[in-house]
Amino acid sequence: MKYCMQCGSEYQDGVKECADCPGSQLVDAEAMSQRHIPLSSESDTRKFVRAITADDPLTAEDYVRVLEAQRIPVFVRPRRGGAVDVLTTGTLEPWWEIMVGEEHLQRALPLLTQEKARLDSTADEAARAAEEEELETEATAPPPGTL
Repeated sequence: MKYCMQCGSEYQDGVKECADCPGSQLVDAEAMSQRHIPLSSESDTRKFVRAITADDPLTAEDYVRVLEAQRIPVFVRPRRGGAVDVLTTGTLEPWWEIMVGEEHLQRALPLLTQEKARLDSTADEAARAAEEEELETEATAPPPGTL
């Protein structure tokens, strides 16, 4: 039997490609075991821990993209159900938790820290550009009441 390296699905030996993960390599059970990827017939005992949080789904997707590019197992979990949480708990917490395999946490943290810094600097640059544009618009606008 062969197994998909990405999703763990089991295939007959003659199959060349996973139906769900095009381009993913199909390997034997021993190769899956060496890479600590559970087989579909085994219970998944991996423990996932929070690596970082995100305030919006686009940031969460960006973090996942960075981790997946490094083949770090990751999933995103919403932390709250809706706006009522703020009313009942009194705290506003980030919406999304980015969870990684416990054994990959030390490798994931520097990647996520670097990506967060990149996203923050991009946001700061966008805010500065918006302020400059607003100042230019105000400077070229005719005085009030002169239209």
